[in-house]
Amino acid sequence: MTDAPGPVEPLGRPILDRLAFERLTAAHRRELKLHCYRMMGSLHEADDLVQDTFLRAWRGRSQFDGRGSVRGWLYTIATHSCLNAIKARSTAHRILQQPGRPETDGRATGGPAAEFTWLEPYPDTELPDLVDDEPGPEARYEAREAVQLAFVAAIQLLPPRQRAILLLCDVLGWSAVETAQLLGGSTASINSALQRARATLGERYPQGRPQQRSRPNRQEALLLERYMQAWQAAKLDSLIELLKEDATYHMPPWREWYRGREAIHAFFETVWGNFSGYRTVAIGANAQPAVGVYARSHQDLLWRPHSLHVIEPADGKIASLTIYVPPLGPELFAAFGLPPI
Repeated sequence: MTDAPGPVEPLGRPILDRLAFERLTAAHRRELKLHCYRMMGSLHEADDLVQDTFLRAWRGRSQFDGRGSVRGWLYTIATHSCLNAIKARSTAHRILQQPGRPETDGRATGGPAAEFTWLEPYPDTELPDLVDDEPGPEARYEAREAVQLAFVAAIQLLPPRQRAILLLCDVLGWSAVETAQLLGGSTASINSALQRARATLGERYPQGRPQQRSRPNRQEALLLERYMQAWQAAKLDSLIELLKEDATYHMPPWREWYRGREAIHAFFETVWGNFSGYRTVAIGANAQPAVGVYARSHQDLLWRPHSLHVIEPADGKIASLTIYVPPLGPELFAAFGLPPI
């Protein structure tokens, strides 16, 4: 399998003790966790699966012959663990938007949709170094593209095996031959599945790929600062001014979603006064600007976790806004290092 930059020491023989095993495998923990997250759409499931990967690797270390790389061996275990976990759960994918549901106009009335499993954001603190973690030469996506919340949401709609193949080939840059060795099957079957996966993504991205994310810059930092100030000052008009005219807004776990400044403004007017004030904390999610918001009710003076906001900036404005609202939003605070109160 294609290695990360620089040589990777093989496990080889004799069988390594636990300290030597951990020394050789620890360097791959973050990239394996991100791989599991992309496969599953869940930070919590990714945590469990990367632990399962290392446990299986430890138990099966005597079967590794040292001819390949440690990295390739671990990806083999992690990918199969993800595919098995997807088979075992009730749905093959997580969503940011209910498939086929039209945009909403006006008040949201449906309430949290517990029948769906929702795509979770990913803390930037858990990401591998996106500068050094360059994909292989056959990759179609840059590292920062393949982390975006919208991209992870799009690949969730692929059948699990196609999802794995696209990630291995187009994100990690492995060849069809290497991917066939990992997943089983012929090179032709891998290429066929890859073409189908690319065609499905092409329907979501007419230009063939998500918008390329630039490195964080002053314009983006200013946008985030203005966004946080609008919430803390409770100035709805100032918030709406930051949106592009055709911006979209999603609010998991509510099924309603909105498109355009006017529709988003109309919705926020119905809920803006539900709390007496807001406090904001800048974080990072999916290599995008993000904010944790605490709210204080009219009856309770304590600041309590309210929502987690993930921003997709474009041309100095907000192209897409995803706000994880209660009960899902507060449940995510611990994963982002945000205090409970």
